[in-house]
Amino acid sequence: MTKHVPPVPQDMDFRSEILEGLTADQKAISSKWLYDDVGSHLFEAITELDAYYPTRTELGILEGQLRKYAQLPGARGAMVELGSGSSRKTNLLLGAFPDLSVYMPIDISANHLKEAAARVRRAYPSLAVIPVAADFTQPLGKLPLLPELPVLVFFPGSTIGNFEKSEAVALLKSIRDAMPDAHMIIGVDRPKDEAVLVEAYDDPAGVTAAFNLNLLQRINRSLGANFDLSHFKHKALWNAGQSRIEMHLESLADQSVTIGETDIRFTRGETIHTENSHKYDEAAFGEIAGRSGWRVLDADTDPDGLFSVVTLQAT
Repeated sequence: MTKHVPPVPQDMDFRSEILEGLTADQKAISSKWLYDDVGSHLFEAITELDAYYPTRTELGILEGQLRKYAQLPGARGAMVELGSGSSRKTNLLLGAFPDLSVYMPIDISANHLKEAAARVRRAYPSLAVIPVAADFTQPLGKLPLLPELPVLVFFPGSTIGNFEKSEAVALLKSIRDAMPDAHMIIGVDRPKDEAVLVEAYDDPAGVTAAFNLNLLQRINRSLGANFDLSHFKHKALWNAGQSRIEMHLESLADQSVTIGETDIRFTRGETIHTENSHKYDEAAFGEIAGRSGWRVLDADTDPDGLFSVVTLQAT
């Protein structure tokens, strides 16, 4: 059974956030809305692409450090995973944590979460699996109560990079407040050559473009909008000043789109900003962690310095 915490009126949240974002001076939509069922499966396809280095690189780091992670107190207690996705990385940790009692994955995509939790239950029948369908960017105080166990938070995939720096601090602080004695294993993508970054977020096969454009299709499906996807294109660019990759949907013509009673106008070349992916070196991420109540215990990276997996302790 998948727990919903709380029973959030997501349809209302989705409509209000979409309309607010599309009527702003710089049109923007939160990247969390990319992950409906279709979007979640498209993202899993992205992680298999040669151009998309983060997933395989993070997996390699995790594989090489399993013995160390198994020494963390939460490895013998409860593991809470934020944005669980397909749980491939999770299986590495679960296999290395034989004394783990509880696994609580949290994800905004309820159906995708249900599938992932079912796979974990089949693989680890003695493990208590408590999937929570929720937006982990919201306050986590209403999570199902965990037993009196040490907690390990698993936050892979460099998802922290999707947030503005102030938002990242607020999110990590919220996690710390909800689980004040926890440790955390978190994936952090690092700055690197612009060409490598752009190709990772605008792959030659067009899977990332389909993932981004699905957001417009989701708005059509859920809100009765009339976006013509052929009039928009996916765009990825490196913003060196902010040390981040940005994903946009660019209007290919002057056009008008209707959502309910709201008419939204686009000029040719105007974009909807759909995602950021900030890239942090050790010092930059250490500052964010410190401001949010976490202490960096260790940072592991791959031989090419593409990605880091950082171990934190709540202070």
